[in-house]
Amino acid sequence: MRTIQFTLSGLLLCLIGLWTPQIQAQDAVKADPEHYTVEFENDQVRVLRIKYGPGEKSVMHQHPNAVAVMLTETNGMMTLPDGSMIEDRNKAGTAIFTPEATHLPQNNGSEPMELILVELKTCDHKMHKSKN
Repeated sequence: MRTIQFTLSGLLLCLIGLWTPQIQAQDAVKADPEHYTVEFENDQVRVLRIKYGPGEKSVMHQHPNAVAVMLTETNGMMTLPDGSMIEDRNKAGTAIFTPEATHLPQNNGSEPMELILVELKTCDHKMHKSKN
């Protein structure tokens, strides 16, 4: 009987281990390469091109602090990890700061949407004083 309890406990821990990575949000490019492509990257920023067709949906993923520039009008919906939803509408040409977030976006519009997302990487900056 003791062996069975140990085996069931081990199986439970194994199943939790397999399930946990699906709960944790992933990097957008790894999680959804169909919609996210890296245009440029260095030690300070990563520039993503994001394209969604009408009605297309992503998977839950995360982004660090970033600046988004809308190349087209956007009519999106962001589902957050807790299940709540936030409407996301912007005009083409709009630039906005987006704080670090985990979400599942979808295009609710009847037209394709495209944007550039400049993800900011954390780095230590030394203060430079100008010489007068």
